[in-house]
Amino acid sequence: MDVIAQGSGKIFTDPDADKARAFFRTKNRKLESKVMTVKEAVEKFTKNGDYLVLGGFGANRIPAAVAHELLRQGRKNMGFAGHTSTHDFQILCAGEVFDKLDVAYIVGLEARGLSPNARKYMESGKVDVSEWTNYSLSVRFKAAAAGVSFHPARNVMGTDTFKFSGGKIIACPFTGTKYIAQPAIYPDVAAIHVHEADIYGNCRVRGITVSDFDVARAAKRLIITCERLITNDEIRRDPSLTVIPYWCVDAVCEVPFGSYPGNMYGEYFSDEDHLREWMKVEQDPDEFKKFLDKNIYSCKDHFDYIDRNGGMRKMQMLRQKEFMFIGARS
Repeated sequence: MDVIAQGSGKIFTDPDADKARAFFRTKNRKLESKVMTVKEAVEKFTKNGDYLVLGGFGANRIPAAVAHELLRQGRKNMGFAGHTSTHDFQILCAGEVFDKLDVAYIVGLEARGLSPNARKYMESGKVDVSEWTNYSLSVRFKAAAAGVSFHPARNVMGTDTFKFSGGKIIACPFTGTKYIAQPAIYPDVAAIHVHEADIYGNCRVRGITVSDFDVARAAKRLIITCERLITNDEIRRDPSLTVIPYWCVDAVCEVPFGSYPGNMYGEYFSDEDHLREWMKVEQDPDEFKKFLDKNIYSCKDHFDYIDRNGGMRKMQMLRQKEFMFIGARS
């Protein structure tokens, strides 16, 4: 298949489907408990230099507890997929966790504005960047989930985004139509926060899933954090609700309010006051250092972090606010 044109961006992961399949054949498929703490999961399943993907969409259903733990354990030189990243990207930039980035949506916290520290880090020259779009990264995850090395698409051709991507324009062998070949992303590790999971890793998600269905199947190692554990009997009661099956999962961590200060559909609203506090304090490097020490580095875990920012009283208020908004939309 002839290559008509190609972008100048780097490909930070190996798209070789056969190598990925060889790895997946070694994964344990026993129906056994994978319950552990976030600290244990990050220690066991992540290392410096890994390519990382975090699930969720914007500030919705982000695995904030895992992002904090990556900072506490000092992970560095990772690759990262900035797919629909907002506060999770802000956290990782605070610890300079990654130095290779597939970028689609970063730095912006949607209507909240831009993260001063994330912007500073991206302008520092410390990060090697390849450019994509949200759809392009979704397609790349889908290719990996399908067990192939690339997926054809019809977007970004003729744009500067293509110019700085790692994609290649090819001609269809059947029709001659031009497509961009988007290389598969097989993450070394991914973390996804879900509503419910059993001890084996069967997961339920309510609301928008974006690419998490594909990310779970593409990742070589998968850490699940959940709002609550449920029984396997409940999972079997209606298997159609299982979005992520147990055989994709390596760790299950029960972390109520694990997306905080992000939101969780049907569970709690985002803590807009705390997110604004992040944005403001980032403007002063000395104050930001103190802020990170208080809220991440000196915290034992995510529950400690929540206690320092209003505790269960605040969480109850955010839960009530979420149900007020759901009621207003219905």
